[in-house]
Amino acid sequence: MHRVTRGLFRRASRALPWYIPLAVLAVWQLLGGIGWIPERTLPTPYQVLAAGFDLLRDGELTHAILVSTWRALIGFAVGGSIGFLLGLLNGVIPLFEKLTDSTIQMIRNIPHLAMIPLVIAWFGIEEKAKIFLVALGVLFPIYLNTLHGIRSVDPGLIEMGKVYGLRGWKLYRKVVLPGALPSVLVGVRFSLGIMWLTLIVAETIAADAGIGFMAMNAREFFQLDVVVLSILLYALLGKLSDLIAKWLERRWLKWHPHFGKEASPSKTS
Repeated sequence: MHRVTRGLFRRASRALPWYIPLAVLAVWQLLGGIGWIPERTLPTPYQVLAAGFDLLRDGELTHAILVSTWRALIGFAVGGSIGFLLGLLNGVIPLFEKLTDSTIQMIRNIPHLAMIPLVIAWFGIEEKAKIFLVALGVLFPIYLNTLHGIRSVDPGLIEMGKVYGLRGWKLYRKVVLPGALPSVLVGVRFSLGIMWLTLIVAETIAADAGIGFMAMNAREFFQLDVVVLSILLYALLGKLSDLIAKWLERRWLKWHPHFGKEASPSKTS
């Protein structure tokens, strides 16, 4: 009986983050259904869902999601790799940090979305423009968190690794990188949010396909249900990205006390 109760409690705990979004949707549908929220101001969730099914049946919705996801992932891979490499080099080689960190910080303080007119002049509205903006947006959070993570590694652990004969790349692979990993993953989660934010702006200004283009095209014909659907799609994709990042944290940081505590109740039950 106690095992069943614990199982129900775990299921309720897993569903807890969805209670508020579901409550908001329910209130939204109720207020829209009784006319307190005019349809021309904000369509009801049912109308948005119906519009989504129509676009899904036509294939337009699937194509838009695939195009936007492809842009986001390529941009994240490019910018994240560069940011991680720069953070690793600057955290390990002091001379490299002196040469490059000031320049990186000056570029970081330029709002990357303000560069859209210049990026369009460089790349037009082709895929390179969106990928460049996404890569630029995600680069700096991963760089800063990688650099911070490497600097935050306990020197005692490094000395202990040297005592056990670890030198060079083995020392960084077995001691420094695992110690920096929690901070790096924080940078990844932060960058995932910036990734979608950048893509939203880039697609609504300069695109011929994708979720943002679908929203802007719907705005021209005052199809607010499609516009709201596009906004909700960005929110759901952002949430999915965050869930993947949290799954990576649980998988790669099993040794960490915080994630060890999270895993302990399921083991005991």
